[in-house]
Formats: sequence, structure tokens, C-alpha cells
Amino acid sequence: MPQEKQLQQLQHIEDKLRRVLNRYADVQQRLARAQQEIQTLEEQVAEKEQQIKNFQNQENIVKIVDAMAGNPANSTELKLKLNEYIREIDKCIAYLQD
Repeated sequence: MPQEKQLQQLQHIEDKLRRVLNRYADVQQRLARAQQEIQTLEEQVAEKEQQIKNFQNQENIVKIVDAMAGNPANSTELKLKLNEYIREIDKCIAYLQD
């Protein structure tokens, strides 16, 4: 009789251990998904920050052009030229970062 009771207790412990291991595996999977989501969100934040910098650069260009150019024809040409230079600089920066 005592042996049967011990066997039942052992089976009960095994069942609990299996449940704990299953929970652990579930938590590990949730953690991996959360870490993946964090990485994705961090990449999105970095992309948005870059977009904000680009918009700020464009705004600064417009202010400079408006201050430098007196007539609208010169202003448009100057904006185009500055935008071209900035695109080239951005390409160089991206190349250097890789």
C-alpha cells in the first residue's frame, strides 16, 4: 500500500513538472515574440527619426533659400540644386554606414 501511495505521489509530481515545463516553453515563445516585436518597433523608430531629420533638413533648406534668393526663379533653382546636393550627401553617409 505505501508503495502505491508513493507511486501516485510520484505521478502527481511528474504531472506538475510537465505542466511547469509546458508553461516555461509557452513563456519562452512569448518572450521571443516580444523581443522580435521590440526589435521591429526599434527599427521603425529609427526610420521615423531619419524621416524627421530629413524633413528638418528640407525645412532648413527652404529657410536658407528664401533668405538668399530674392526672386522666385532663382529660389526654385537654388532649392533644386540644394536638394540634389543633400541627396548625394545622404547617399555618401549611407554608404559609409554600411
